[in-house]
Amino acid sequence: MTIRVLIADDQHLVRTGFQMILDAQPDMEVVAAVSDGAEAVAEARRLRPDVCLLDIRMPKLDGLEVTRALAGPGVENPLRVVIVTTFDLDEYVYGALRSGATGFLLKDSGPTLLIEAVRAAAAGDALVSPSVTVRLLQHLSKPRRTAPPTRDPLTERELDVVRLVARGRTNQEVAAELFVSLSTVKTHLGSIQAKLGVRNRVEIAAWAWESGVVS
Repeated sequence: MTIRVLIADDQHLVRTGFQMILDAQPDMEVVAAVSDGAEAVAEARRLRPDVCLLDIRMPKLDGLEVTRALAGPGVENPLRVVIVTTFDLDEYVYGALRSGATGFLLKDSGPTLLIEAVRAAAAGDALVSPSVTVRLLQHLSKPRRTAPPTRDPLTERELDVVRLVARGRTNQEVAAELFVSLSTVKTHLGSIQAKLGVRNRVEIAAWAWESGVVS
């Protein structure tokens, strides 16, 4: 199966570089490379790519606005969005994640992480770079004295899964550390998302950091 990707970045060199890297992969195809947010929304809605790779700062509409338009809570059949950022834009990243983005990476992460980010998003996995995830969420989230209310209390095992997800572990790594099967981890994640009322792993991680479940 070919992963169809849309790239949106106002820097020509970035767009060209990302497209060369992704088009060189046997399982990827860049279906559009655009320079502003309005065009990103229009082309994404027209082409329905598997993954939208968005810069934060773009003309007309920024990455946050584009994310809301393509993947926000009220969007029917939301697209998968990966935000490309630098550390001085942390607050925008956090807003984008809360608006429906499924992952993020740094512009200088290199081709390996770029490819990993796209494949992870296409597979529905959000935490692309564990070190980036942990540092961003540590920087942005101020633990509260009490955790936000959940629909049902998390079990101890579910809390174990949440802590590992918040620290950037993949499903396979969670399974190995907890000595359970991969299918069990996926079952726990589904239950956790339902109880917390969140849509993806990034929101689980954000909840864990801001509620003080991890510190």
